[in-house]
Amino acid sequence: MSHTTHVRVLLALTYYRPHVSGLTIYVERLARALARRGHVATVLTMQYDRRLPLEDERDGVRVLRMPIIARVSKGVLAPKLGRTASRLAREHDVVSIHLPQFDAPGLTIRAHRENRPAILTYHCDLQLPRGLLNRVIDRAVFGANFVAAKLADNIVAYTRDYADHSPLLSRFRAKTVIIPPPVVMPRPKPRAVAAFKAQHVGDMGPIVGFAARFAAEKGVEYLVQAMPRLLNTFPKLKVLFAGQYVDVLGEDQYWRRLEPGIRALGDHWEFLGTLGPEQMPAFFAACGVLVVPSLNSTESFGLVQVEAMLCGTPTVASNLPGVRQPISMTGMGKVVPVADAAALAEGIEHVLKNRARYRRPRKEIEATFDLEKTVDAYVQLFEEAIRRRS
Repeated sequence: MSHTTHVRVLLALTYYRPHVSGLTIYVERLARALARRGHVATVLTMQYDRRLPLEDERDGVRVLRMPIIARVSKGVLAPKLGRTASRLAREHDVVSIHLPQFDAPGLTIRAHRENRPAILTYHCDLQLPRGLLNRVIDRAVFGANFVAAKLADNIVAYTRDYADHSPLLSRFRAKTVIIPPPVVMPRPKPRAVAAFKAQHVGDMGPIVGFAARFAAEKGVEYLVQAMPRLLNTFPKLKVLFAGQYVDVLGEDQYWRRLEPGIRALGDHWEFLGTLGPEQMPAFFAACGVLVVPSLNSTESFGLVQVEAMLCGTPTVASNLPGVRQPISMTGMGKVVPVADAAALAEGIEHVLKNRARYRRPRKEIEATFDLEKTVDAYVQLFEEAIRRRS
């Protein structure tokens, strides 16, 4: 295969839009950016909701959804995936596989059968909630990811910090390439920020932002536990939680456990639901601080940290590999111990009381995290892999 000016890229992942997670947002941004540059970007994913079309196209990106016949925890079974993946691999120059996903080995093998490079992007380790079945699934997915990593041409990780500490990536240092994640965040518009504050803030404040799915690994309970101390210091403090919080896949029990404590906070906690991309700049700008109190390596970076920073908002994040990197790279916030409500409260208090010390010019953040640099790195990696295969 000769050098390609425009690359045909097949991007494979289990869940895609309208499902919202850091992984789906990452792949959506990458696919759209590739399409804008004239490359072919096709997404192969699962029809996790039967109301979703089997095929559609948006912003130049073709999306193919495989019908599923069963679910196992957050995983799915899709018998048609193999045959479709083989056909699509033939039609594309490179297969970009986004982990964790149980189908990764099969996708990697099918790419190689068609003499196409398989590039993995390792978004995070999988750690499902407690339970014997979930432990079995965790080990099965680790095994699948390991096989895929062994066969892959290259593996992309967000940061060297995470790659060095991941049980999987640390075994494949030679083929791991570090590419910062694709960050897109328009500059907040003062009128939109004022309207958002009028609707959701009123005479409350300061505002603590939380942008995530309501999931056990996000550490929501530690912010709930930190609230009495925070309210003692800031009697009108309010949490704004942006993200899906009801009917989150696999998180019903977690929601039932935390809901009474959150409801007891009354006006000091508001669920906003999933906000559209056009609403996020105003949300971030309205917050005094954004928190990422994640508990384990299912969080490998926390894209929302950089998005908040681009809107002038510092963050408080757990001292986890990868997750601590946005703060350490920019100085915009404070890193706190994992699963420690008292330390989380102290970190939030400190940043809110010294907010000016933790703010940086937007240009500084943009210089470190730039979508076009991310896409440049991916295209270069794809083209080098294609040349090696030829």
